[in-house]
Amino acid sequence: MCSHNVSPGVDILDPGEVVYSETWTNGVVGRGVILECGPTLPDVYIWGFTEPSTDTIRAVVYNFGKGPKLQKLAKDLGDLTVISNSASLSIEKLPMAAEGVYTCQALYDTAEGAKLYYYYVHLRVLVPVTKPYILMSDPSPVEGTFVTMRCGMENGTGPINYIWEQESRDGQFTTMAKSNDNNLFNVTEVTRNHTGWYRCIASNQVNEQRSDRIWLDIIFGPDLPQIDVTPYSVTERGYSALERETVSLLCQASSNPPSQYVWFYNNSQVYSGPQFTITKILRMHTGFYACLAQNTYLNTRSKKTITLTVYYPPEGAPTCSILPVNNYFDLALRCIWEGGVPPASLRWSPYVFGDESEGVTNITKIQTGPETKNNSLFICQGSHVAQNEISSCSARAWMPSGEPKCSAYATRNNEYLMLSCSWEGGFPRALLWWASSSGDMQGTSEQNANILVLRSSATYSGKAFVCHGKHPLAQEIKQCVLKLEAPVLVTQRSMMSVYEGSDVQLTCILSKNYPVTEITWYNNLKQQVDSIPMKYILDRAATWTNLTVRETDSETDSGQYWCSATNAVGGAEIPIMLMVKRYPMPPNITISRIIYNSHQRTDVDLDWLLQTDGDLTGFFIERQRLPDPVKKLHSEPPWQKLIDLNPDVRTYQVDSLDPIGTYAFRITAVNHRTTGNPSEIKSPADPPFNAYPAVIGAAIGGMIIATIITVLLFMYVVRNRNNNPRLHDLIFGRQNSQSRENINFPEDEVVEGGEGERGTGEPSPSASPEPSMALPRPSATPTNLPPGEEPVNVTITVMASS
Repeated sequence: MCSHNVSPGVDILDPGEVVYSETWTNGVVGRGVILECGPTLPDVYIWGFTEPSTDTIRAVVYNFGKGPKLQKLAKDLGDLTVISNSASLSIEKLPMAAEGVYTCQALYDTAEGAKLYYYYVHLRVLVPVTKPYILMSDPSPVEGTFVTMRCGMENGTGPINYIWEQESRDGQFTTMAKSNDNNLFNVTEVTRNHTGWYRCIASNQVNEQRSDRIWLDIIFGPDLPQIDVTPYSVTERGYSALERETVSLLCQASSNPPSQYVWFYNNSQVYSGPQFTITKILRMHTGFYACLAQNTYLNTRSKKTITLTVYYPPEGAPTCSILPVNNYFDLALRCIWEGGVPPASLRWSPYVFGDESEGVTNITKIQTGPETKNNSLFICQGSHVAQNEISSCSARAWMPSGEPKCSAYATRNNEYLMLSCSWEGGFPRALLWWASSSGDMQGTSEQNANILVLRSSATYSGKAFVCHGKHPLAQEIKQCVLKLEAPVLVTQRSMMSVYEGSDVQLTCILSKNYPVTEITWYNNLKQQVDSIPMKYILDRAATWTNLTVRETDSETDSGQYWCSATNAVGGAEIPIMLMVKRYPMPPNITISRIIYNSHQRTDVDLDWLLQTDGDLTGFFIERQRLPDPVKKLHSEPPWQKLIDLNPDVRTYQVDSLDPIGTYAFRITAVNHRTTGNPSEIKSPADPPFNAYPAVIGAAIGGMIIATIITVLLFMYVVRNRNNNPRLHDLIFGRQNSQSRENINFPEDEVVEGGEGERGTGEPSPSASPEPSMALPRPSATPTNLPPGEEPVNVTITVMASS
């Protein structure tokens, strides 16, 4: 398709001269174009070509009447042909090199004469735009930055028009910019709204082309998160939830790329992800929940914090109390149910004080005391949004029984006097205060019990103190009285005497004493007896104390004992004299015999006698080991007590002595605790020598051994007479094989004849009628043997059988 822009010829106003005509035409590269040379076929024409920016005209084709002649240049200008019956040129497959000025010199032979025309045809070779493409300075720019997009193409003859379009997500196109011959689209500050598909449309005189779409991804965020709480419950402080509900927290924040979420509870990370769910939420979960949205690409973050309050009821039930007010003339009914979120609602019901009394957490109402009946009951009811049931408490006002009770006691060492007053029971508690007998208030007022502390002083003795008690339900004030008295001591006997070794009891009695104190005993050395428990025994009662002195001693226990008592308002003490007598001295003792009872020198026999008559309860023996005369000692060896003996003993054997040692002994008599004078000191003597028993013993031993050997020899010969006949005959002679010898062993004796028969009258099979042979008895008896060593006559009877 060719487009021709024909402008009228320019006539040269020179009659008879050359006529000039200029036209401009466009061609499209690769396509065809026709260049006209006059309206009719000239007689002679020449086409010339001038390249742009040059003045040289070069011939392309000419026709001098003999037909057109193409020149070499024509090949460079495309497929060039001359249209028949005209001088117009047709160029197919138009190259870019064909662009330039074509000059057709046409000569016409007319009636007026020859006329020369110059037709100048300016040919512009147009290139169609190719498919454009988009280049971005940053395909993923950060929101707020500068972005440039360029619509590029390989070819295209300008001027080129550019249109920039944005495609929405639903496929709708929006024209963002238009420009002439400017292929740039600049965005000074991109926003997230610029995110989308972009394409450019390029067009020129030849054609129009669209680029492929390209995605512009704007990086932004995260924005401030939005937190949605389910179930939704908004309070003045934020969000609320009931305890043990399931609560879901959803966090959303616009961001590209999408945000990553981190949940914080009281600044501690607890979860990662957009939705944080708490199953069975508890009161401990109350606090600040923060959602942190992070853009990891930009390393940016945003955070939002909400307050989540978990509603829960107070623990237990309301607490009711009744307090005295207005100087203990009225009652304050107080109902408290602390804890829980939100605070619990309280009310006295039904219609206490004539109207509905309501409050939160703590409610107090005043009730006139004297008008309130004893044992009145008041009820408080509590409710809470997180609890379906109503909780209640009650309080009862009642008076304490009886009247106040008073007592007095002192601190340790009687430094302070303490007056105690109590009025137990009742609700509310009674008020107590102390006053002197003149009515002056002492100390402060206290509930239920009041202790007045006074510094100890004798000036309080004989004075009275009054304790007053007031209760809101009581019509009048009640009281009790204390009278203080210093102690007064008496004793049954101011002097006691006893023999030493026995126990004695001393008595001390309190006749007056308030506040009550204990009696303290001191011994004859002014020592407190409580610190000596093995020596003294105390037997206490409310108004008296007995002191028992155990195992008295005349030297240590005789003297004056003191009974003392002191309270906070005074003190007293009385002395008791104790005389401990000694028993008489026992008689003196003489050692009558002291001797070793053997030559081994290990045992000593002691005998003693009383020099005079007198009382005694026993003896004791002492031993002293004497030193070696060669060795010199710096001190005398000590005496060692061996044993205590009864008073009727007069002899004693000392054993287990060292045989090489030398000992001395003494004996002392004792009368109870009184020890007599020791006896004279004596050492044991050695026993006399006596050989008679040794000789007698040796003789008897030798005879016994000889007898045993003889009996054994006879028994051997008898039992082996066949093996040793000569020995048998030598001892017994040649007799019958059965012989009987008279011996003094009854078990071997056999009686002859009737005496040898058995008890049944049958003869014994072993009896023999032959006479027996008897060994002669020795008749010589020595007369010079000592007494006890006389010879022993032994008759041996041997029974032999063949």
